[in-house]
Amino acid sequence: MKKKKIYQEKPGLKMKELAEATGLAKSTLLYYVSLGLIPEPVKTSPNMAYYDPISVYRVKFIQNMKVHHRLPLGEIRKLMEEWRDDASISTHVELTDLVFGPSHHENLLDRKVFLETTGLTGTQVDELLEARLLIPLEKEFFDSDDVSMGRVLAQGLSWGYGIKDLVFYVDTGEQIVDRELALRKVLTRNLPVSEDAAITLEMVKSARISRAYVTDRLFQCRVSEMKGLKDERQEEKS
Repeated sequence: MKKKKIYQEKPGLKMKELAEATGLAKSTLLYYVSLGLIPEPVKTSPNMAYYDPISVYRVKFIQNMKVHHRLPLGEIRKLMEEWRDDASISTHVELTDLVFGPSHHENLLDRKVFLETTGLTGTQVDELLEARLLIPLEKEFFDSDDVSMGRVLAQGLSWGYGIKDLVFYVDTGEQIVDRELALRKVLTRNLPVSEDAAITLEMVKSARISRAYVTDRLFQCRVSEMKGLKDERQEEKS
């Protein structure tokens, strides 16, 4: 009778797999290990080592903190030491991805290509940046969201909109963000980091639904009260 082979679960990720999962070079990952930013690997032989899968989340956390918060590695290490909870780190990674989206990992367009893609002029872009109707996350570089907004703005300007006619979006947006952040502060000020991150994650999801729902429904109600496209009574209210 043949003996059944017993397959043991792999103790972690090989260096090649970790590099593929994070997009970082082996030398960078080894540097992070030396700084204590990701766990030491488990060595099963002199030439074989396996890394804890949580290392993927830790690397993403490091990259997010460097890109979005401009923090040096020393400050990032302090945060990790304070939290001492990989669940909090993975939740924070999910939160950052939700807030900023996957676009921050894509190829960014420089100013010249952005102008060609959107049809905006250099002068228009300067004025839109000053008015904060265009808000790139990387100075002088533009992602897909910037391109979509740039095309919408170019079309509006071609219809005869003035930039000053559109700044109410910024003013209203600032008020909404201020109120949302104030509400988050009230709800999370006394919570530990893990609970803070988890609640903030859900609040961001709720806020996006609420903004779209309330704005669209208000618009729909206004339109339903109009008797035709030339009914100016609703325009006078605003």
